[in-house]
Parts: sequence; structure tokens; C-alpha cells
Amino acid sequence: MNQQGAGCGQEDDWWRQLYGEGGGEEALGRAAVRDAGPSDAPDTLDDRVASALRAVAPPRRGAPAPQPPPARPTASPPAPIPLQATGPGSRPASRARTAAPSAPEPPRDIPEPATTGVTGDRPPLSEPELGPLPAADPAALDELVPDTALDGARYGSLTLLAASQRGDLARHRGDVRRDALLTARFGAGRHALILVAVATGRPAAEGAQRAAHDACAWIGGAVGRSYTRLAEDIRTDHRSALKSGLQRLTDRSYGRLRGRARELDVAPERYTAALRCLLLPADPDCRTRVFFGIGAGGLFRLRDGAWEDLEPPLPEQSAKEGPDGTGARLRSASGRSPADGSDGAEPFLFRTAFARPGDTLLLCSAGLAEPLQQEPAFAARLAGQWSAEPPGLVAFLAAAQLRVAGHPKDRTAVGVWES
Repeated sequence: MNQQGAGCGQEDDWWRQLYGEGGGEEALGRAAVRDAGPSDAPDTLDDRVASALRAVAPPRRGAPAPQPPPARPTASPPAPIPLQATGPGSRPASRARTAAPSAPEPPRDIPEPATTGVTGDRPPLSEPELGPLPAADPAALDELVPDTALDGARYGSLTLLAASQRGDLARHRGDVRRDALLTARFGAGRHALILVAVATGRPAAEGAQRAAHDACAWIGGAVGRSYTRLAEDIRTDHRSALKSGLQRLTDRSYGRLRGRARELDVAPERYTAALRCLLLPADPDCRTRVFFGIGAGGLFRLRDGAWEDLEPPLPEQSAKEGPDGTGARLRSASGRSPADGSDGAEPFLFRTAFARPGDTLLLCSAGLAEPLQQEPAFAARLAGQWSAEPPGLVAFLAAAQLRVAGHPKDRTAVGVWES
């Protein structure tokens, strides 16, 4: 009992010391601790356990103040990767070079075309430069002409490729292409007849592209209505009938050009075009090729790697001189010059040629005929590319548009490969 009483006394002293009621040996001489009133601190069992653990835990060293994360270095933009040019005539560079800025060149009315395959053993090639589009009339959008036209076909042993493109001068000025191209087949099977027409409008003449288009369309309509008789005359080699018949059809087409000029209130000599055509029978047993037309251009044959000029010799002309002093004029049976629809001085041209396997016949406008006649290196390059098998459409266009300094005209080329 005494032990229990002593224990109770000690416990009472502890509670008195804890709650400030006085008493106990350790509490003597100390003032009682009054209640501070209600507290806002949480007072749950978990809070008390956490408080006790903090009280008995060893003191901790002061934690260092949090340091801001190190600033990331600013990434510099990656250096550009030098690319190798893939255009014709480009050579891969071994290291990147910084070109010094050059002073701008003054504007020029006529661009200087890059030299293409006409100098040196391995001349650099240059892609044709693009230019602005021609101005368009909202009321005459059907008169717009694309920069480039490309066509092709194959009949038996005959492969036909044709391309027409705007020249450097027209591209520089934003002018429309004055060359027109028509490829048409009339009939079917062995009796079919293929017509290829190339026309070039007068330079610096308003509506030159319309005149070239009309010339191709009207000669095409005339040949299409008479293709059966024409194909028979070609197969039977009836040349005299062919020449007279084609001359009449050409006369009528130029007569319509003069009539259209009157409708447009334009001088007939301004609304005209040079016209050159090829007639190709689809019959594989007939290898006769017929050329006819009026005006400037070219007709060539590539045989055994060499070009031959097949331009028909001018027929004998009358002693009467033309009104423009350029020489005499071929008179038709009606007493009228068949070239009155062009410039009043060009005679009617006609020629037939027999094609051998391996031959390549080339009909072209003046824009290609002139460099072919005047630039031997350019002619040799074309001969090297077109002497073998017929190329594809893209390769044919790439060869036909090789640029030659001093020859910025529109170009139209029609190649016929015989296999």
C-alpha cells in the first residue's frame, strides 16, 4: 500500500508540474502556468506523435538555401549543310564557299542567253530561265498559250516527238509564245494519215499567236477533210497530184487568214504566219514522207550521224519583182501568189523524202533552224543525242531547248525516227 501510495504521489506531482498546479519537489518556488487559451494548431494523435518525435530527434544542421538551376546555354542555330547542285552542268563542291556579294547589274531589254554546248569539248549546259507570264485578257482567256507544249506518238516503225517552247526573249519580256504546234491523226489503222503543222506568227505583230494558231487549225481542217485522197496519193507516189492538191489547200488556209485580218481590222501582212507541215502515213509499208508549206523554218535529215539540209530549192520565179523589192514571186494557176497570205514574197514549198531505217527527220521553226545551220557545235551535239534510238519525251525536250548565245527566238522541233 505504501509503495502504491508513493507511486500515486509521484504521478500527482508530475501532473501538477505539467499543468502548472504547483506542488512537487521540482515545482517548488515556481509560479503556476496559466492556460493560454485555445490554440489554432492541430491537436490530433498523429500531430502529437509527430511533435514528440521532433522533440527527441537530434538537432539537424541548417539546410543550404536552394540554388537556382544552372542556366542552359543558348543553342546556336545549326550551320547550313552544303547541298550539291543537280542541274545540268553543275559540279559537286568539295567545301562550302562564301560568295562575295556582287553589285546588281543594270536592267537590259534583251537578255544574254547562256552558252550551251557550242564551245569547247565538254561545254557546260544551262537550263532555260523562266520569266513572267504573259498578260491575260479576262474576255479572251482562250488565247493564252502555255510556255511549253510537248507531244509524241508511235505507229509501227515510226516514232514521232514534238516540242514547242517560248524563247529567251519572249520569257524575258513576258510575251506570249508565237510558235504554234499541231499534231493530228486522221483515220485509223493502216489507212490513217498523221499531220504535223508548225507555224510562227510575225514578230512584234499584235495577235501573232492567234495567226499562228489559225494557220495550223485551218490547214489541219483542210487536210482532215481530204486525208483519204491524200493518203492514197502518197502510197501510189502520185507526186504531181499531191503538190497541186496541197498547194490549193494552203492557198485556202491563207485566204482565210486574210479574211480574219479584215474582220479584226488588221493589215493582212501583219496577221499571217510561216507554216510548215509534214504528212506521215501510218501504213508501215509506206515510207514516203511529204513536206509542204510557206515561210521560214527548216527541214533536215539525220543520216549516219550527219545532218542533211532537205530544204526544197526555190522554184523558178517570174521576172516580175515583188512589191517589196525582195524578188520575184511564184504565181499559181489563178495568177495569185500562194504566199500572199504570208509576207507576199514566200513561194510554196514541196518535197517528198523516202525514209530508211535509222533515219531521223527534223521539221522545225526558224528559232531552231538558225542555230542548227549557224552553230556547228550545236548541230553536232544534237546529232550525237538523236542518232541512236529515239529518246523519251523529257530527253527530247531537254535536247531541243539547249540554249545558244544570240538565238533567243521561240523554238519548235518535230522529230521522226525510223526503225
